[in-house]
Amino acid sequence: MPDLPPLREVIAAHGLSASKKLGQNFLFDEQLLDRIAAIPGDLSGQNVLEIGPGPGGLTRALLRAGANVTAIEMDDRCLPALAELSDAFPGKLSVIQGDAMKLDHNEIMGGEPYHIASNLPYNVGTALFVNWLSGARWPPLWRSLTLMFQQEVAQRIVAPSGGSAFGRLAVLAQWRSEAKLALKVHRSAFTPPPKVMSAIVHVTPIAAPEGVAPRTLERITEAAFGQRRKMLRQSLKGVPGALDALAHVDIDPTRRAETLSVDEFVAIARKLGGDAG
Repeated sequence: MPDLPPLREVIAAHGLSASKKLGQNFLFDEQLLDRIAAIPGDLSGQNVLEIGPGPGGLTRALLRAGANVTAIEMDDRCLPALAELSDAFPGKLSVIQGDAMKLDHNEIMGGEPYHIASNLPYNVGTALFVNWLSGARWPPLWRSLTLMFQQEVAQRIVAPSGGSAFGRLAVLAQWRSEAKLALKVHRSAFTPPPKVMSAIVHVTPIAAPEGVAPRTLERITEAAFGQRRKMLRQSLKGVPGALDALAHVDIDPTRRAETLSVDEFVAIARKLGGDAG
């Protein structure tokens, strides 16, 4: 195992500072980073995609865990530090400069199964997450997602139905995946400290219900939770066939979105088929 300098020294040597524009917050606690890298299980010899590695804190933890890491970094200031890390772990780290929102992750990973682990930049984290959950191919090529979010977002992802935290993210995360809150991370662990607490969410795919188009489910949840204080008969009236679908699956149209279970949303989407896509 290579003897690496402390992350703070790496940051100082390269004159790096977290970019507010890019939603960066750096983690320096190596023990915490090793704990995060352990969440997916044994990564020895496994392929891992990391988004926004920054100066490489989580990256080095994943490499120490034996992973083959492909990292997508938008900030060219971080590339020299990542190049040093690549030299320290020959053949184990590949760095791609680019915008993760615009790249085909399956293609980048060579069409082989992979895990995703990331301290996601706050400004694109939710959008990336929804993209990973919404693929037509299921099971997906990714085998697990281990992702850092603001704690409020993390709680929305794992929320049960019936409460104010339950919404579109919960349905999309839970209808064909298992999502759990794996670790809470105090704001003081970051440099600079964000204004909010953070948490790690771990997601693994499970068998998808038959006869449900992901885009249809997205459309229904977008409409239902976009006007979550309104009854379903109001919030879903703009989705063709949705009100008939409610009647067919025996869901009272005077209910509000947060009172439905994930299975009930799936039932509506199955009845609609691809009509709402």
